[in-house]
Amino acid sequence: MSPACSVVIPCLNDAEMLERCLRALEGQSRPADEIVVVDNGSTDDSAEVARRHGVRVVEEPIRGIPQATSAGFDAARGELLLRLDADSVPPHDWIARIERAFVREPRLDVLSGPGRLYGGSGFTHWFAESVLFGIYEHVIGGLLGHDIVYGSNYAIRASAWRVMREHVHRDRADVHDDLDLAINLAPGMGVRYDHSLVVGASARPWVSWRRAGREVTMALRTFSLNGGEQNYLARRRAWVAAAEAEQDPGFDYAAD
Repeated sequence: MSPACSVVIPCLNDAEMLERCLRALEGQSRPADEIVVVDNGSTDDSAEVARRHGVRVVEEPIRGIPQATSAGFDAARGELLLRLDADSVPPHDWIARIERAFVREPRLDVLSGPGRLYGGSGFTHWFAESVLFGIYEHVIGGLLGHDIVYGSNYAIRASAWRVMREHVHRDRADVHDDLDLAINLAPGMGVRYDHSLVVGASARPWVSWRRAGREVTMALRTFSLNGGEQNYLARRRAWVAAAEAEQDPGFDYAAD
C-alpha cells in the first residue's frame, strides 16, 4: 500500500511564488494526498492563493521558518512529510520519486536533493550552488558523518519527525531549520542526499552580498548553537558506532 504523502510549504508574503509552486504540485504524476501551506503571518494574499488552490492552510503567527515548518509537520496527516519552500518549483515526478525511494528503502528516514537556482546572475548560481552548497555537502556533511538536508527539497517519515520534533530548535527563528535538522538526526537514522532529485529554487537569498552574508551568519549560528550542546566529534562518533552496529548500509543506492 502506498504511503500517504503530505507536502508542507512555509510561506510569508510570497503569494506570487506560492502560486507557481502550487501549480507545479497540481501537475504531479503522483498527486499529493495533502498540501499544507503554513501562513507565517503574511500581510499579502498568500493564504488566499492557497485556499484558491484548495489546499489546507495552517496559521503560525510566530515568525520564523523553523516555527512554520514544525507547525506544518505537526499538522500534516501523511506518513511521508515532503518539504518545499514557497519559491520551490518541483518537477512533475518529484512526489512519485520520493514515494518510490521510501518504499524501496524501508530504513530511509530522510531523503533530500539539491536546488537548481533560477533568477539572479550566472555568478550567483555558481557561488551558491558550487561554493556554498559544496561546503555544506562536503565539509559539514563530512564532519557530521552522514548526508545533508536541503530545506527547499526534502522528505521525512512522520515517525522520524515525531522523534526529531523534540530535538530541533523549533523555537529559534535565527537558525537554518535544514542544517539544524541534519545536525540533530538521531544516530542510525537513514538519511540520503540524491543529486538527481532536483527542484527549482529561487536565487533570492544570494543576489547580494548582504543577503548572502545573512544566510552564512545564520548557518554559523546554527552550527555554534548545536556545537555548544554537544561537540561534533561526539556526534560523529555516535554515527560511526551506529553504522558499525548495523554492519550494512541498509539502502539500495541504485538510480531511480
